[in-house]
Amino acid sequence: MSLARSVILTLVLSLALGGLGAWGGAEYVQHRMRPPTPLHELLHEQLGLTADQQRRIEGLERGHTARRAALQAEMHAANVDLARAIGAHHAYTPDVQAAVDRFHHAMEELQKETILHVLAMRAVLTPAQAAKFDDTVAKSLTEDGQ
Repeated sequence: MSLARSVILTLVLSLALGGLGAWGGAEYVQHRMRPPTPLHELLHEQLGLTADQQRRIEGLERGHTARRAALQAEMHAANVDLARAIGAHHAYTPDVQAAVDRFHHAMEELQKETILHVLAMRAVLTPAQAAKFDDTVAKSLTEDGQ
């Protein structure tokens, strides 16, 4: 391998790995900065889950995380389509409406997925645990977040 090829390969690999490291660091920091939701905190710190309940809920959370990521990616793709459509026509065209509809459909599916996930987790709980869980869900749906 020539010296020029070696230098170019080294530069490309350095840039790629540096970018990957920066992205990973940013993801880590963002994850650490997000406080746990009241529901997550309740489930994992206050309900006294058995080992079996913990295992079942962790499985539910893994599945939900994957489905949520796919729906969030679909919402992002719809926003990209929306940006392109607006940029191309600078008007509310059928392409703009299609992108809006695509986004709303993904958002609706995400909300349904989240509700189904909450109900699946609830089904793992004892009646006493479920009562506390229900109170937390009701508060998180009705409080204005301030």
